[in-house]
Amino acid sequence: MAKTLTSWLEPIVTMWRFRKSNGPTEGFHNKMEIMSRRAYAFRSFENYRRRVLTHCGWDGIINRV
Repeated sequence: MAKTLTSWLEPIVTMWRFRKSNGPTEGFHNKMEIMSRRAYAFRSFENYRRRVLTHCGWDGIINRV
């Protein structure tokens, strides 16, 4: 066990130092999957697109640069 911990010491220290997580990405993906299942019978892609934007915090303003 000591040999394993020694070989993985740098990645372990990096994990505790920077605390990055892919949790927000996984949450967004889960939300999209649920909406996709519910939108199976949508007739218009535009309605699906609006629903996705609304559920993901879109405030109605499009900033195109």
